[in-house]
Amino acid sequence: MASVNPFNLSDSEEETERRPNESVDKERSPSHGAPGPPPPGNPFSSPAEAEPPTPLLSSNRTSPNGEGISVSAPATSAMAGSTEARVSVDIIAAQLLRDQFTLTALEFHTELLEAGRELPRLRDYFSNPGNFERQQGGTPPAKDQVLGPGGPLNRAGSISTLDSLDFARYSDDGNRESDERVAESDVLSQERKNLKSCPEIQEPIRQLEKRALNFLVNEYLLKNGYKLSSITFSDENDDQDFELWDDVGLNIPKPPGLLHLYRNCGNVPPSQRNMVDVSVAVDASELPGNCVASEFSKKPGLSQQQQTEVVQELEYQLGLLSSEKQSLADQIKKLQSEIQTLKRTVSSPPPATLDLSSQKSCHPSSSSNIITSSTDSPSVDNSQTLEGRGVSEAGNGGDPPSKQKASQLQSCNKTHVHFDQPNRKLSPAFQQALLSFCRMCSDSRLGAEVSRIADSEESVMLMLGRCLPHIVPNVLLAKRERMVAHLCQELIPLILCTACLHPEPKERDQLLHILFNLIKRPDDEQRQMILTGCVAFARHVGPTRVEAELLPQCWEQINHKYPERRLLVAESCGALAPYLPKEIRSSLVLSMLQQMLAEDKADMVREAVVKSLGIIMGYIDDADKYPQGFELMLLSLGDPSERVVNAVHQVFIPAFSAWSTELGNLHVALIPSLLTRIEKLLPQGEHGLDEHKLHIFLSALQSLIPPLFALVLQNAPFTSRATVHADTPAIEVTRFPRPASPLQDIATIIGSREVLSALLQLYDHQLELEGTTGWDSLLWVVNQLLPQLIEIVGRINVTSSTCVHEFSRFFWRLCRTFGKIFTNTKVKPQFQEILRLSEENVDVSAGNGILTKATVPIYATGVLTCYNQEEDRKLLVGFLEDVMTTLSLSHAPLDSLKASFVELGANPAYHELLLTVLWYGVVHTSALVRCTAARMFELVLRGMSEALIDRRAAPALITLCSGPEFSVRISTIPAFGTIMETVTQKELQERVKMQLASFLEDPQYQDQHSLHIEIIRTFGRVGPNAEPRFRDEFVLPHLHKLALANNSHAVESKRIDIATQLFEAYSALSCCFISEEVMVNHFLPGLRCLHADMEQLSPEHEVILSSMIKECEIKVENRGMSDAQGSISIASSLVGEDAKTKFLSKMGQLTTSGAMLANVFQRKK
Repeated sequence: MASVNPFNLSDSEEETERRPNESVDKERSPSHGAPGPPPPGNPFSSPAEAEPPTPLLSSNRTSPNGEGISVSAPATSAMAGSTEARVSVDIIAAQLLRDQFTLTALEFHTELLEAGRELPRLRDYFSNPGNFERQQGGTPPAKDQVLGPGGPLNRAGSISTLDSLDFARYSDDGNRESDERVAESDVLSQERKNLKSCPEIQEPIRQLEKRALNFLVNEYLLKNGYKLSSITFSDENDDQDFELWDDVGLNIPKPPGLLHLYRNCGNVPPSQRNMVDVSVAVDASELPGNCVASEFSKKPGLSQQQQTEVVQELEYQLGLLSSEKQSLADQIKKLQSEIQTLKRTVSSPPPATLDLSSQKSCHPSSSSNIITSSTDSPSVDNSQTLEGRGVSEAGNGGDPPSKQKASQLQSCNKTHVHFDQPNRKLSPAFQQALLSFCRMCSDSRLGAEVSRIADSEESVMLMLGRCLPHIVPNVLLAKRERMVAHLCQELIPLILCTACLHPEPKERDQLLHILFNLIKRPDDEQRQMILTGCVAFARHVGPTRVEAELLPQCWEQINHKYPERRLLVAESCGALAPYLPKEIRSSLVLSMLQQMLAEDKADMVREAVVKSLGIIMGYIDDADKYPQGFELMLLSLGDPSERVVNAVHQVFIPAFSAWSTELGNLHVALIPSLLTRIEKLLPQGEHGLDEHKLHIFLSALQSLIPPLFALVLQNAPFTSRATVHADTPAIEVTRFPRPASPLQDIATIIGSREVLSALLQLYDHQLELEGTTGWDSLLWVVNQLLPQLIEIVGRINVTSSTCVHEFSRFFWRLCRTFGKIFTNTKVKPQFQEILRLSEENVDVSAGNGILTKATVPIYATGVLTCYNQEEDRKLLVGFLEDVMTTLSLSHAPLDSLKASFVELGANPAYHELLLTVLWYGVVHTSALVRCTAARMFELVLRGMSEALIDRRAAPALITLCSGPEFSVRISTIPAFGTIMETVTQKELQERVKMQLASFLEDPQYQDQHSLHIEIIRTFGRVGPNAEPRFRDEFVLPHLHKLALANNSHAVESKRIDIATQLFEAYSALSCCFISEEVMVNHFLPGLRCLHADMEQLSPEHEVILSSMIKECEIKVENRGMSDAQGSISIASSLVGEDAKTKFLSKMGQLTTSGAMLANVFQRKK
């Protein structure tokens, strides 16, 4: 086992405290008993060349060889008397250890500890158990011996000083290994202390330490589930048995574990010992040097003098540091001023491409123009990087002329990269949000490495030094697929760096081909890493090389069989868009993406294509490509995948609308073209409307509302007066609807929330006080867009809940975006002018009254619900009450009112409001209005809380039933049926059941044909979903009675009406589980009665009824047979169990062997 070398001198406390005049006399002869000073760099000679060691102590000691060493009187007097020729205690300790006076050194160490002057050399030596290990393969030492560096050492009896220092735990008595072994944690903590106190004596790991750590690491890997890593680790250390701690070679117990050692790292509390002054063997005055506490007690002035010198030295060093700090601060200011000067004098470099094979030279005077401005760089990060490089090179004035010229040439080639900036006016916030959809990865170590490409020989070396330590271990372990994939990621920086700097185009092409084919099916993280590298490559080499070298790689992968590779191509087109030539950007790349959008079958690929198209739309400036962009928008909106359509609304439409705004086409071409397509869908007939296409166009219009409002703000008369002040109020959180993506955030489109807040303040002031004169964009919205939308709304089918919901959401977003003042002064008046609420306004004969169209529900749910203040709710309640009254008194269809109630009833926040409207109808003087209110209850009860139904809805219905008009009572039956279908409260169900029973059993309703029709229809609707007990005990028995009574009905028309409703009800109820008793007593008899009616009135229904009756009879028979079979099977099982028990009991009585037992089951021949 390797041990600590005690003979390497190090700077100690004694050496730092020695004064210059306390040096060893070089002229002293050996006869005086003091060694000469060591030569510089080699303070001690080898043992063969050294003089015999001079005794340093006044008492007799026993050496390891058993010889006595005496100290002469002259030597003693010379050492005690001369203070100018003292020897350092560290030199004494080294001499003792070198000559193997181990016990003497231990005594010396003890004396120094008690005097408060611990010596690091002795402490390190005696704290290391490796200096006292038993030699492997040798003869065991005697019981009274210990092992030292030179062999067995005679063991001395323990004395009180050693016991107080607890050195016994570092001893190694061969016969007490299990009791007095050194704990591994103590060794590690002591080693940690040693390294902290003496960093200059750190040594490489020793063999036994390595084996011990290997054992602990392998144990940690196994315990924490890293089995494959443990196997690999074991294979790499095949010379060690990881199942046996003794194989390590340390004679100590196994430590508790790696986790325990880590948690206790640095937290080992110092052992508490009672320190006392003890005099052992040697007087303190006989020790050399000024290291004993008694010396200071005798010479207090010396201690004071030393303190004064230390203070003076520290003050001197403090002054030096202060002056250095001031010098550095001045230098920083000077460099910052140079940076500002360079920024002011910078000029755009001429467009050039980075071709390392070219032999162009760069004039040295152009070194001041190596910084590219932020407007010439597609990325802020890139410009900052180039700026930093430029400053460092500009300040490199101390290099040789040739080196400086080479660096200027390199920097010129490196930074003269010009990117084609589009002629666009996007806000920086919008452009940054658009580029955020490029999935880059620079957060990790590898991502940061990939994002910066080496541009000089020195940086290449640094990059290799950073990357190779991560690559080599993966090469050794690259037998598993996961290891291979990780290795491939680690190779990306090397491939990119080589592809950038290699002079041969063919080799560069091959390297980029390797990059795109590095991983067979790259996952998200790996694609992000490759994309980050491609962007870094593009920033470095310029647009021409990107076009010539990167784009062909993308084109090769466009039809790859793996979707992950095609996905990489789609994402690369968007990520590289800012770094491509503008012609390529709007032609080749656009064509590639268009082809992939039309042909690729993978949803995730088309989604990435749409996002990349959106990024392209943010950089394209060729107006001739506008029609192609519009067709791409329509094509992607019609995609069957929802994730693709979401990407269209999140990225493509916002970017395309921004381009349309700059071209002036947003309100001139884009929005009108979508409205035209919606109008073309309407003349196809009310029932032939393509709702899917309507949803596509209307959702696109909805996504165009934010850019339209931004256009209105930017073209307003007050835009030039908008300034941001400190007291500008913040925008309310609920001011705008939640955007679908950051690109639909109006603050992002405008540029910042502060600017938007200032514009909104002026916008509200302009609308409220100054009007819209000269505000062309807003006048277009008011005079053209709104009238056209209201006209379209009046032409859609009011019974189509999908169309009503789509237009309602569109108007809601439009009004919320343009604000409350705009809604109250511009939108509501146009609707109110059309919806003049009066009876004359409803043309019953023609059936085309505006109140019967979808305008009513869309105005109620899309405009009047935008704001939820008290006056807004009152306006909504009043509008619904007026519509209900007008339609009821005009005998007009109620479809528009029903659509309003259905749309509002979907939101529980409006349930109370709707009940308020209905209560107005309940107490109305007209029976027609009360009938309408009763029918509206059926629509709002679904989804309403039971507490609200019990508290407000049920009492209102019972109030309507108490009225004199039978029509009003009959109108409440569907609502009562809905309560039975949705409510679970027993008390409420009983109340409703009693009301329905009074309708069926009260004699005054016997001749109410319409009441019977309504009850049967309600039973058929709610019966399958109602509680089974209500169905079995109430619904089916009363249907049986109604069917029986219908057999004897005198009026044939009424008889067939009831029979038809009964047929529908029985058809719906036949799918339910019905008990045998109810089936026999009510369901089958009712069907037979209905069959008798249909046999005479409707033969086509009679056939279906016959099959239904036959099926029910078969069900009854099968249930009877299954019950009988069940009883038989129970009896047979009981008999079988009895036979089994008897058989097993007989088997238990057998005492024959296994062979004889087998013969029992053989067939007789």
